[in-house]
Amino acid sequence: MQTHIETAIKQAGGWLPFDAFMAQALYAPGLGYYANDLRKFGTMPSGDAASSSDFVTAPELTPLFGQALAKQIGQALQHTGTSEIWEFGAGSGALAQQVLTALQPMGQLISRYTIVDLSGTLRQRQQERLAAFGDTVRWVNELPDSMQGVVLGNEVLDAMPVKLLARVNGEWFERGVVQKQIEIGDQNTFAWQDRPTELRPPVEVLGAHDYLTEIHPQAEAFMRTLAQKLLANPHSKGAVFLIDYGFPESEYYHPQRHMGTVMCHLAHQADGDPLVQVGQKDITAHVNFTGIALAAQDMGLNCLGYTSQGRFLLNCGLPELMANADLKNRSHAMKLINEHEMGELFKVIGFCTGEVWDAMGFSAGDRTHTL
Repeated sequence: MQTHIETAIKQAGGWLPFDAFMAQALYAPGLGYYANDLRKFGTMPSGDAASSSDFVTAPELTPLFGQALAKQIGQALQHTGTSEIWEFGAGSGALAQQVLTALQPMGQLISRYTIVDLSGTLRQRQQERLAAFGDTVRWVNELPDSMQGVVLGNEVLDAMPVKLLARVNGEWFERGVVQKQIEIGDQNTFAWQDRPTELRPPVEVLGAHDYLTEIHPQAEAFMRTLAQKLLANPHSKGAVFLIDYGFPESEYYHPQRHMGTVMCHLAHQADGDPLVQVGQKDITAHVNFTGIALAAQDMGLNCLGYTSQGRFLLNCGLPELMANADLKNRSHAMKLINEHEMGELFKVIGFCTGEVWDAMGFSAGDRTHTL
């Protein structure tokens, strides 16, 4: 991986913008974090290399997550009159398994469950896990000209490459990566380098202090593309539910958030240095949900709602599911809704084609007005 990045830096003239570096570190074929054979998803760290993992996602924590989300999906399928589900970044396939299993007793006919995932190794895990659903599940590498149905994305936006902007002594720079001269015993072959830029955060960051932050052109481009596909056929109906950690714009670019949000994850440990162990660990950034909402709105989608994950799951009947679950799953479900754990940091945003309808996940605690 190191040689691959070094070549990319040379081809870029000696300086690689961080979003290009992040894209290579995560998605370079066969080498990037999401393109290699390393195990990513799990529940607890383990000394066994075959069963260890780097982080836990909500579906891996408890199937109650997918069961609650399935209630919202079922309502959306009925409202849109569709029978198709699209999931981006399906991970281990746990969410797909939970949703499909939960929808069957509801009498909801699913004609097709399509997974869009860039990772070949994860696709293999997904295929093994979802084999029981036969031809209902399919995998695609690219989107059709038009699509309809319900779209899901759990922790997808945070893995999309971001640009780093640094305000230093009142001037704005774009932060990129260069190759540095290696000293004896130094394992870090990459270094930061700032270049003047006309790029700016979408809102003014108050104060004169040094400030590091991100902008999200790729995530917003993804949202525009998704909206374009859903709206390509005027007769198609669709809804979108995206779950991730992040903030509205006013919080994202708060003067006190001066160190940015880029984080790395390896063996259930977090660190803030993406320039080491490249390809071996995850690199993420929090989501600017205002930017995502504006991108969707500009293309013609309407916002169904925006709220915390905790409130969304409560609205979707998680307490009733917990009442019938064992102690382990009840305990893990509390992590999904507790404010000091995943309940407040994670948010859910929903969009739809056509007129807005009353989506159950946003029936109480909707925060669309904060976007």
